[in-house]
Amino acid sequence: MKFEDIYGAKIIDLALNIGDNLIISDLHFGYEEALNADGIMVPKFQYEKIIGRLDDIFSTVDPNTIIINGDLKHQFGKISRQEWKEAISFIDFLREHVEKIILIKGNHDNFTKFIAKKIDLKVYDSFSHEKFLILHGHKIPKNYAEIKEDTLIIGHEHPCIGLRSGERLEKIKCFLKGKFADKNLIVMPSFNFVTEGSDILQEKPLSPFLKNPSLYDFEIFGVENFEILYFGKLKQLMASREQFL
Repeated sequence: MKFEDIYGAKIIDLALNIGDNLIISDLHFGYEEALNADGIMVPKFQYEKIIGRLDDIFSTVDPNTIIINGDLKHQFGKISRQEWKEAISFIDFLREHVEKIILIKGNHDNFTKFIAKKIDLKVYDSFSHEKFLILHGHKIPKNYAEIKEDTLIIGHEHPCIGLRSGERLEKIKCFLKGKFADKNLIVMPSFNFVTEGSDILQEKPLSPFLKNPSLYDFEIFGVENFEILYFGKLKQLMASREQFL
């Protein structure tokens, strides 16, 4: 099993390992129920898939702390029945494997504080570990100039790349490695399985950390069932794609 090291953080499937910390991002519990309410009928399947994927990860690493880097739940304006049930069950599952759980607030987490209170957790804006600062990435902190850490780890973007083979388009979740101003920047894929995410070859970035021309110099690490696929820099992929359009 291959583990890729980027800026001192180790890619393990859709998670990152730094020291005795495991980081996952953008679970979006309750996504299926929200889609069903909008008339898009999908089965409720992703909770079991998330648990199964984490079981596989825990078979390879034994972290002391797990950091959920934003968007534990999906709905903005309320807590749905599915969100309550799955979030609480998920934390119970994590407590069987780790000593400490850190919840970081994402843009979907307006009401996550009520879930956190019920399960005796706090919600943080960010979390620092040695040279790393973990934050969701939907906004740039007002105190950005005071950040001392060398490397930022964000979620929010849900990056993937779409690779076309004939008429078929396959989307692969990916990590991005690059720079933001004077900092190293790692962008994590989502740890949910309802969608693959936003195709960085086709769609405009969501995070303000990525809305600058240097995005084209970011390196791309695709992930497929614990296999890491290095695709080079975004500008190289864009150039290759344009040759075949």
